[in-house]
Amino acid sequence: MISIEQLSVEFSARPLFTNISFLINRKDKIALVGKNGAGKSTLLKLLAGLQQPTSGHISMPSGLTIGYLPQHMIHAEGTTVMEETQKAFQTINELQARIDMVSTQLAERTDYESAEYQDLIEQMAHDNEMLQVLGGGNFAGELEKTLIGLGFLRSDFDRPCSEFSGGWRMRIELAKILLQRPDIFLLDEPTNHLDIESIYWLENFLANYQGAVILVSHDRAFIDNVTTRTIEISLGRIYDYDVNYSKYVVLRQERREQQIRAYENQQKMIAETEEFIERFRYKATKAVQVQSRIKQLEKIDRIEVDLEDNSRLHLKFPPAPRSGDFPLILTNVGKAYGKHQVFDNVEFTIKRGEKVAFVGKNGEGKSTLVKCIMGELQDYTGTLKIGHNIKIGYFAQNQASLLDENKTVFETIDYVAVGDIRTKIRDILGAFMFGGEASEKKVKVLSGGERSRLAMIRLLLEPVNLLILDEPTNHLDMRSKDVLKEAIKAFDGTVIVVSHDREFLDGLVTKVYEFGNQRVKEHLGGIYDFLQSKNMTHLSELELTQQTKKKEDKVDSQNKISYEARKEQARQLRKQERLVEEAEKAVCELEQQLAQIEAQLAQPQAPDSTLLSDYQSKQHLLEQKMYEWELLSEQLEDLKGNME
Repeated sequence: MISIEQLSVEFSARPLFTNISFLINRKDKIALVGKNGAGKSTLLKLLAGLQQPTSGHISMPSGLTIGYLPQHMIHAEGTTVMEETQKAFQTINELQARIDMVSTQLAERTDYESAEYQDLIEQMAHDNEMLQVLGGGNFAGELEKTLIGLGFLRSDFDRPCSEFSGGWRMRIELAKILLQRPDIFLLDEPTNHLDIESIYWLENFLANYQGAVILVSHDRAFIDNVTTRTIEISLGRIYDYDVNYSKYVVLRQERREQQIRAYENQQKMIAETEEFIERFRYKATKAVQVQSRIKQLEKIDRIEVDLEDNSRLHLKFPPAPRSGDFPLILTNVGKAYGKHQVFDNVEFTIKRGEKVAFVGKNGEGKSTLVKCIMGELQDYTGTLKIGHNIKIGYFAQNQASLLDENKTVFETIDYVAVGDIRTKIRDILGAFMFGGEASEKKVKVLSGGERSRLAMIRLLLEPVNLLILDEPTNHLDMRSKDVLKEAIKAFDGTVIVVSHDREFLDGLVTKVYEFGNQRVKEHLGGIYDFLQSKNMTHLSELELTQQTKKKEDKVDSQNKISYEARKEQARQLRKQERLVEEAEKAVCELEQQLAQIEAQLAQPQAPDSTLLSDYQSKQHLLEQKMYEWELLSEQLEDLKGNME
């Protein structure tokens, strides 16, 4: 479908890619991996046509549709969620307008035998077929299903986009791309602004999508469950593996070990040959043998070992100044936005040196409580006491997006650094992989991960004793996440981490605060102790449990399903069975229509071009209906499983 041939990209004479080549097939699900700054986002921009290579070219068929979601974008203003999302159907709206215009012309004309009239009829037929292929009759239902899948409520649909945070507005952009059903998705960190429930919805959508998907993500579970092919970018080269990420890690290590063994054997042979040549170079009796060995060396196909990309983030927080015994004490704290109560009656105490996690579904108040602690919000109820001699270091979700894009890396840090620390700026930048020329890069050319690292440096500029990190791993590659985790573990102050990343929290925190149903509940122990106490294996189950609790009026202590709930389940089951039946019927009808067209095409006379077009459009429609039937059938099985 897409052919990448001898592609090279240079920035300021520094090569990013060198003569890379690979193919993208129609249904490929590809994970693009590599350290921050390796070129993952750049490659997506090249495929999207937003950037041009230094040399080489990308070949793709005409008419190929691409859905590209960047890490950072400028969001539209002045529209509601529904109005903005409906822009995804611009093609459908244009088609419908054209059909209406042609229909009016046909009704007004009487020259039924003219070529112009026949052209209008053909145009009408073609546009109607295209409208059917694009799902023009049901786009409202698809729009609603997608927005709800990404975490929006129906009550959100008519709210202005400006009322939502950057993360939620990114979801609107993601919804627009998903609804366009492009031939290929290019998704750069799509899970960064999603809660776990929405991540699982997106995971299921992409895994079952009939087109191609190329995604950059640092969520191991997500890319494992979506992709079946892994392309690694490392030091200007690519390595293509026809497996998911977990299997790629194993195969990559095996490949490297084999290369090293072969390389060592060859180097031993070369050394012995060179020693022979050097020893007998000037002996006439050995002249023939020496020349033979020299020619042998010249003909050797030298084995190269893939360079190990060991450049990585070296992070160490300064020693924490001594604080009081209790950095944070909350008593009966509550916060509401208008009539919407986010949380109430929150009471807990965090002791000096503790490392705790805030977990729960988006919108339950984790970031809101952090803003209350930081003093950004002061209209809360109850008492929130910051302990003696507390100095807070805060990393917010949107920290990276607040950087001045026109400043260089060095200028960004030099602007905020004061005192003696200014003499150590280049050392600090080097520790964060911004050494040498990298410190002169403009912020606007940095990748999302590089921006996050730059924002993280601010925490090193002065000693703090309370670190508050709101989704700190967004945009960080997997190795950098591990290094950040070790640095936090070694930090001798107090830490609050807001995160959905179970792997990151494991072994890091000793207490978990669960946000949900306007309450904050304390759980002693690590993240797996918390999950075990709730009889769960995944944080996603927490999200689903919270959602179920909101829908149910009241349940007893044994969580018995009430009579009304059983009735509702039965109604949902009947509705789902009807939808599956209708989808099956549509598939059967399309298969019959295709069989009839195939019979006509098999006739000896040359096939009519409109017949071929009709066949292709119905084939495309059948694929869509099959995909719809599979999804509906899976949902039906899930409903049946929940009733057992």
